[in-house]
Amino acid sequence: MRFHVVKRDGCPLWKKLGLYVLAVLAALILGGVVLLALGVDPLAYYSRMFTMGMVGNKIAYKTFENYLKVFVPLALTSVALSLAFKMRFWNIGGEGQFILGAVAAATVAFKLGPVLPSAATLLLMCLAGMLAAGVYGAIVAVLKVKFGTNETLMTLMLNYVALYFVTFLGETQADWNFYLDKSSARPMFATFSQYAAFPRIPLGKFGLNVCVIFTFVIGILVFVYLKYTKHGYEIAVVGDSVGTARYAGMKVDRIVLRTVFLSACLIGLAAAFKVGTAGVLATSITDDVGWTGIIVAWLSQMNTAVIFVVSALIGMLRYGSTVAAATFARVDSSFANMLQGAILFLVLAADFCTRFKVVPVKKGGNDNGNG
Repeated sequence: MRFHVVKRDGCPLWKKLGLYVLAVLAALILGGVVLLALGVDPLAYYSRMFTMGMVGNKIAYKTFENYLKVFVPLALTSVALSLAFKMRFWNIGGEGQFILGAVAAATVAFKLGPVLPSAATLLLMCLAGMLAAGVYGAIVAVLKVKFGTNETLMTLMLNYVALYFVTFLGETQADWNFYLDKSSARPMFATFSQYAAFPRIPLGKFGLNVCVIFTFVIGILVFVYLKYTKHGYEIAVVGDSVGTARYAGMKVDRIVLRTVFLSACLIGLAAAFKVGTAGVLATSITDDVGWTGIIVAWLSQMNTAVIFVVSALIGMLRYGSTVAAATFARVDSSFANMLQGAILFLVLAADFCTRFKVVPVKKGGNDNGNG
């Protein structure tokens, strides 16, 4: 008997949510099997990972503050990537754009931090990061609309250009010496936290960094932009069909350039937040948010509100695994990457099941997929 894949007429929300939950549970079970093979108790490991080692009030407050430092750049980068993805422009260059934004923001902090007020320095860091990343992303958009180049390959290659550039800044002994911290055993750049650091709002024993508030405000603005503005409508139409957009009189090339530039600018802003919070520039400054942001955007199906929920969960997974690795020596923090990949694969499989179904083909070539 032959089988045939057909599109479902519809899938109830409860069924979708149930399949997604089952997919995540299956990934956790798979991770548990790996942990058992390593001689580690899965329940103890997961307990440590998902609580992020929050034991005692003082430790809990500090742990949550550190967790938010992981959440903010991931959430903002994911929102930024979803803008381009909605238009079916596959911007895989989040890593490179983040790096260029971080370098630009750090340059402003080093050069202008000692002479300008802190508020002015932070504002210029954000603008410099946005501009550098925006231009870096726009290069690919220009090549796409003018010559029809493949944006996936171009953005992917530019990631490595940016990575080697920031590595060069860390290793060179030439004109960029103001970056280099020679006392560091790894490519870590000199701190500039005394010049520029985003302020924290004291809430009792807990300090809320203003970057968290800015990130949520930007998320709301992007949601409104996509849902209630003309530009957002144009992005949706171009994403559905470029031919339809052209037939409707939309200037597709301009829309692509504008949206990709905005997407990359927001990634640059996330980089400025990260640099201004960490107070250092290093080759590992991205913490892989460019790659993880792609996963978050896909898992969220480019829904801005859902992106924040998924970012919170993935951020807990990544930060929690680092905390757990300090307790369980046999499992390093890369376990989170494996678990994250398993979750993505199984959730995508569940998503396929919500959209399509496999039906047997009858002898006459007809299927019984109707009804």
